[in-house]
Amino acid sequence: MYARLPKVHRDESRTQGLDRLELIRFLQVAQTITVHHGALAYLLGINALRASEAAAVRIEDYTDVLRGHRVLHLVGKGNKPAAMPLTVPVLRVLEACRGERTSGRLVLRPLSGNPIDRRDVYRMVQRIAKTAKIPRHISPHSLRHAAITNALDAGVPLRDAQILARHADPRTTEHYDRVRGNLDRHGVHFLTAYVAGV
Repeated sequence: MYARLPKVHRDESRTQGLDRLELIRFLQVAQTITVHHGALAYLLGINALRASEAAAVRIEDYTDVLRGHRVLHLVGKGNKPAAMPLTVPVLRVLEACRGERTSGRLVLRPLSGNPIDRRDVYRMVQRIAKTAKIPRHISPHSLRHAAITNALDAGVPLRDAQILARHADPRTTEHYDRVRGNLDRHGVHFLTAYVAGV
C-alpha cells in the first residue's frame, strides 16, 4: 500500500536574496550599464517578475491606466493573467528603456537590439551583480526573492506581499519572511491596541 504524506514546507526560502542596501545598489548600478539593464533590474527587483515574465514584457503591456495607476499587464505562472501597478521610479526606467518605440518587446539586447530571452536575463543580472560588487551568486530569482523579502521587511502585510508575489498559497509567501519570529511585530500587539485601545 501507498500512503499519501502531507507536503512538508521548509521554514525559509533557501534563495540568496539581497538586503535593502544591496537591492538599492543593484538598481542604481543597473541604470549605469544600459537602460535595458535598468529596466530589467526594476522589473525583477521591484515588481518581483520571474525571468521569463520580464523577458516577455512588451511596450503595449503597460499603457493602460486603472483607477489612477499605470499598470503592467502580464501572464504569469500557470497562464494566470495579472495587472501590477507601476510606481513612478519603475515607470521612469521603463520609459527610458522604451525611448521612441511604441510597440514590441521592451527589454532588448543592448548590442544587437534583439529581444532578450531567459538566458539573457540571467547574463544581464550576473553583469549587474558583478559591477555592483555583490560578493555571492545572484540569479534572476534572487531579485524576485529580494522584492518579496524587502516588502515584508518594510512592513507590507502578508496578504499584500502574496499579491505582489502572485503566490497562490500564502504559506509560500511566508517562507520569504526573514523576521517571522520577531516578537515586536507579533499580531497580539496590534490586536491588543485595537481592542483595548492601549
